[in-house]
Amino acid sequence: MPATPPCRSPAAPGDSVRNPARAPGSPGTAGLLPMRTLILGGARSGKSRHAQALAAASGLPVTFIATGQARDPEMAARIARHQAERPAAWRTREEPLHLAAALDAAPGCVLIDCLTLWLLNLLEAGETVFERERALLLDALPRHPGRVILVANEVGLGVIPLGELTRRYVDEAGHLNQAVARIADEVTFIAAGLPLALKPRPEST
Repeated sequence: MPATPPCRSPAAPGDSVRNPARAPGSPGTAGLLPMRTLILGGARSGKSRHAQALAAASGLPVTFIATGQARDPEMAARIARHQAERPAAWRTREEPLHLAAALDAAPGCVLIDCLTLWLLNLLEAGETVFERERALLLDALPRHPGRVILVANEVGLGVIPLGELTRRYVDEAGHLNQAVARIADEVTFIAAGLPLALKPRPEST
């Protein structure tokens, strides 16, 4: 299985689509229409920074769900650095496998970083866990009442791997990104820190 670079991204402010009947400044997610954003990009593209900017601009309590695991000292140091970069007010939850349950338990704005490392964890956990948790996440995304921001690597633009397992990993990452993109209200591709709208966000109603 490949060692995928951790998903990590200048800021383009964003927010949930708001209901005009909501009183300005009122707390929580009441009056907010659900909003799901998928942010794609290559390694060091700026996608995580972009996602964090969107979460900070939402005006909602933020839960950061981290899927990466400290598999070696370098990864542990990377995780610690990223934790230090996040606002202290954000709640962080580490969840390498059960992403749907973590999403269901998090109100307000939820930032998931990233789907690609989560997929790697699922494939290593076995076919049963992979099929179950993937289906649960795709079921949970449409029903979340708040703002959901998902970060994923676009791994299909590079060299095609030779091994059977790594080819399967690339294939499944592409399938997962497509499935989430169909559910998402907006999809953005990040390259060199610049956002390109693949699926523009809906207009406020």
